[in-house]
Amino acid sequence: MNLIAAVDKNWAIGKAGRLLVSIPSDRETFRRETVGKAVIMGHKTLMSLPGGQPLAKRTNIVLSRDPDLRVKGAVVCRSVEEALGAVGGFAPGDIFVIGGQETYDAFLPYCDTAFITYIDYAYQADTYLRNLDREPDWTLCEESDELTYFNLCYTFRRYVRKERR
Repeated sequence: MNLIAAVDKNWAIGKAGRLLVSIPSDRETFRRETVGKAVIMGHKTLMSLPGGQPLAKRTNIVLSRDPDLRVKGAVVCRSVEEALGAVGGFAPGDIFVIGGQETYDAFLPYCDTAFITYIDYAYQADTYLRNLDREPDWTLCEESDELTYFNLCYTFRRYVRKERR
C-alpha cells in the first residue's frame, strides 16, 4: 500500500488540525494519485476535509475509536486490522494512507511506497510524519526538479521500502 503526504523540512504535516500550506500542484498530484482508489484516514483528517465530508470518487476508510461514529459515504473502522480487511479487495497500489500522524504511524509498516511533497521550509507544527530519510527500511528513489509556489521551494519525492527480509 501507499502513503501520500506533504511535509516540511522537519517532516511536519500539520498544525491544529490543518495542513501547513496548500500548494495547487500538490493538491493536483494528490487528486491524480488517489481518485478511483481507496484512501485510509483518521477521524481528525476526515474532519479537516471540506465540510468534514469523505473525498469524492474514492473509497473512504475512516479509522476512529468513537463507537458511535457513522459517516455517509465512508466505511468506519475501529482498528488497523478492520481497515486492512475493508481494503482487501483493492490491489496494494490502489490503497493510499492519507493521514494524520497516528494513522501514518499505524499503517507505515504496511506501506511499500511513499509519495512525499517535500517543502523546503520549517513551519510551526504539532503533527509529524516519520522522517523517511532517517528510516533504514526506506530509500529515496525519485525526486523532481525543484519547483516554486510564490516563495516556497518544494519537490515531489517517491520513497520505496527496501526489500522485506
